[in-house]
Amino acid sequence: MRIGLTGGIASGKSTVARELERLGAHIIDADVLARDVVALGTPGLREVVARFGVGVLAPDGTLDRAALGRIVFSDDRARADLNAIIHPRVRERARELERSAPPGAIVVHVIPLLVETGQVDSFDEVVVVDTTVEQQIARLMRRNGYERDEAMRRIASQAKREERLRAATRVIDSSGPVPATMAQVRALWQELSGSGTSGRSRTDPSPTG
Repeated sequence: MRIGLTGGIASGKSTVARELERLGAHIIDADVLARDVVALGTPGLREVVARFGVGVLAPDGTLDRAALGRIVFSDDRARADLNAIIHPRVRERARELERSAPPGAIVVHVIPLLVETGQVDSFDEVVVVDTTVEQQIARLMRRNGYERDEAMRRIASQAKREERLRAATRVIDSSGPVPATMAQVRALWQELSGSGTSGRSRTDPSPTG
């Protein structure tokens, strides 16, 4: 079974993915792969520098993600150019990792931009980790040290909450305490690990809160 796990920035995707991995899922994390494909010495990094200049490099020659972020999160064209460099490489690597998964494994692809990149129909189930925009802002300010305006720009660069929820076959509500979220994840795992059916025909949920 192929599961797409997504959610807005600071929604709790990584926390949910870690619990699914603990329960037995085979996790393929697009964020991790996105870092790998622009690591020092890679063709991906060379292409990023060719497009954005040496100003996006740290003194040691690695990618300065903060410097790059300041460019792409304020310029839609720049962000599209970056995605065109990174996304094909990430998808290729994800396919390689999926082929190496054990037979019968439940493979969970953690993809922040699953909806934005048109991959919804590629999965048996689409699990959306959902919280309110205000909680996203608060978490980004606390976790990343962003000012409110910067947090809002990061959120606005992704699909709207309603768009993600329309794409979902399952929703994890991460707006409450972590133990409550983990209880939902364990219940989801019990359903998925005992089900061989696709969730594509399920009713699309609507946002709450």
